[in-house]
Amino acid sequence: MPRGDLFPEIGPFETGYLPLTDGHVMYWEQAGNPRGRPVLFLHGGPGAGAGAVHRRFFDPAHWRIVIFDQRGAGRSRPLGSLEANTTPRLVEDIERLRSYLDIERWLLFGGSWGSTLALAYAQARPDRVVALVLRGVFLGRRSEVEWFLHGLRAVFPDAHASFTGHLTPEERLDVLGSYLRRLTDADPVVHMAAARAWSVYEGSCSTLLPSPDTVNSFAQDRSALGLARIEAFYFAHDLFLPPEGLLGHMSRIAHLPGEIVQGRYDMVCPALTAFELAMNWPAARLTVVPDAGHSALEPGVRRALVAAVERFRNSK
Repeated sequence: MPRGDLFPEIGPFETGYLPLTDGHVMYWEQAGNPRGRPVLFLHGGPGAGAGAVHRRFFDPAHWRIVIFDQRGAGRSRPLGSLEANTTPRLVEDIERLRSYLDIERWLLFGGSWGSTLALAYAQARPDRVVALVLRGVFLGRRSEVEWFLHGLRAVFPDAHASFTGHLTPEERLDVLGSYLRRLTDADPVVHMAAARAWSVYEGSCSTLLPSPDTVNSFAQDRSALGLARIEAFYFAHDLFLPPEGLLGHMSRIAHLPGEIVQGRYDMVCPALTAFELAMNWPAARLTVVPDAGHSALEPGVRRALVAAVERFRNSK
């Protein structure tokens, strides 16, 4: 394996389902070294779910890799459920998993929405966090949501036309509300078509150069439904974050070291947000990848992420 690229494929050494509140059940897994340093992978979306490739950012000989699917996402049950699905509940779920696995403190690794949730959890429980590695930073502000829904048209007019073209002219007056109504419609014909249109739009804008494989992975029914329905629901509720936002509570984690990896041409979560986070977090280092977009799997981004994790190999 070339140093700095992803580690070889591995399977989990343990998997399970953890009952949560309000009828939710969390899928979780552990991979790597059972006696290694704990690291928690936080997937994007919200609602995207995690996959096997996400284990490969970590040296399996050194790290105890913990991965889970958030409420309503991936292999967690029930898929696409919005019942009691909020950011504070997800923070509680992470604490439940940490306690269940008997982990005292862990490194947090999250990209896109995963960076949002990592910051929210760290601000709620800084005593349980060693450090953070974040990618494609998203702070959940209304301006960022508006960019996703409307601003991306300036760079991806074709993808945006397909995204809004799924709606009637009247529905396009309220793109988010109209999509949320379709995504929560009881008829699978209605909600699955909307889920695919939403997810393909996001996938089409996620890489520096066109990537049919990326778009195809976003279009799969199971991943599309969790991603689109939960993402639209969270967007409609300001990501269930406090009015002052995550930047308003950075003093709680000012002492925690961080690594921020950002693609220069990230169109889903533009670089400005990562710069603003770095300005409010003196203990963090910002690495801008000059030839990358949003995806964690773009060559420069994945190399920078692996290198960032390695720098925390011996952190206390």
